[in-house]
Amino acid sequence: MSKSKLHVKKGDKVKVIAGKDKGKEGEILKSFPKASRVIVKGVNIIKKHVRPTQDNPQGGIVEKEAPIHSSNVMLVCEKCGDASRAGKKVLDSGEKVRFCKSCGEDID
Repeated sequence: MSKSKLHVKKGDKVKVIAGKDKGKEGEILKSFPKASRVIVKGVNIIKKHVRPTQDNPQGGIVEKEAPIHSSNVMLVCEKCGDASRAGKKVLDSGEKVRFCKSCGEDID
């Protein structure tokens, strides 16, 4: 496991570029930087068998999203609307921002 920072974060719109869900787009629901993994809405759906509890007396099979490796997703730029690489730069005010490598527009 690497402890490097991720190129994406919670709330980003991403496109899956590898794996069984290649081509799908979704929003990042949660990120795990230590494991370099992210959970993307509607991607990598698994079926989990859950035991009956007080909250869920029926139990049964639940479908939920499983984490995928962050290298398998690419950030989608809001301006150009395409998946592109993200660069980082420091503004004159000292603030760090990410930018789209395709169009040069600031992402956040």
